[in-house]
Amino acid sequence: MKIIFLGTPEFAVAPLKALASSRHEVVAVVSQPDRAKDRKGRLLPTPVRAYAEEIGIPVYQFEKIRADGIDVLKRLRPDIMVTAAYGQILSREILEIAPYGVINVHASLLPKLRGSAPVQWAIINGDRDTGITIMQTDVGVDSGDILAVRCVSIAKDETSGELLARLSCIGAELLLNTLDKIEDGTVNAEPQDESKATRCRMLTKADGHLDFCETKEKIVCRCLGVTPSPGAFAYLGGETIKIGRVSAVDGDFGECGTVKTLDGKIIVACADGGIAIEKLQLPGAKMLSAREFLNGRSLKDGARLS
Repeated sequence: MKIIFLGTPEFAVAPLKALASSRHEVVAVVSQPDRAKDRKGRLLPTPVRAYAEEIGIPVYQFEKIRADGIDVLKRLRPDIMVTAAYGQILSREILEIAPYGVINVHASLLPKLRGSAPVQWAIINGDRDTGITIMQTDVGVDSGDILAVRCVSIAKDETSGELLARLSCIGAELLLNTLDKIEDGTVNAEPQDESKATRCRMLTKADGHLDFCETKEKIVCRCLGVTPSPGAFAYLGGETIKIGRVSAVDGDFGECGTVKTLDGKIIVACADGGIAIEKLQLPGAKMLSAREFLNGRSLKDGARLS
């Protein structure tokens, strides 16, 4: 089949690689406009654009695809379009361009966690499993018929970045299987149960702020869910401390947020015990282990993280 692929972040690269190495023809790639910059202020290509250009696939980047992309997409005459974390809502006119419509690689078990950042919120919420859903895109937000599902267990210490990388590869495999079934007419489309639908929003920097008055389990889940982006942090006096990784510790360590150092460990009291900060970073410095941090800086017992 002739395919137009729409995707932007690293999560979408594995599905694109799978399509590019399959018997299908990727006639074009559409990615969001470049927005990330390097330290010199130069725009960096999106991961999908970078890979597409590396293998010689034409790339289009529309500020508003609903206004600027329709004529281009029609001229390409695709059999089907595939999206994976593209980042823009498609109009009905776009959805009807290809004979087989548009299918989407979504990183949750729909109808649970429709919308942005489903992997991050699954971890923050303490879910024990998630997965990949291949769905037929409609005019709603992740509300189309389900074509294929693959359930995945979330490892206890898995960050959102690690889980996204794993799901990306699983999504690539499931995508190819689904395209085969679409072609031979054996795909089974099932409507979503709207009564079970939940939504999730894009993460903001504020979502990385750790609240030490929560339970240790919730703090660990939040830290894992916001790693690597937007990143976990807390305040020590007037300084913002980036938190790399934490683990739960049993015991009574005093009032929430109170710091105790013990055998090279930094333990912070929380609602039902403590959190051991394993890695942390001061402004303008590099990420250090707790022991390295304490070797270079005095941190008194009784200090407060907020």
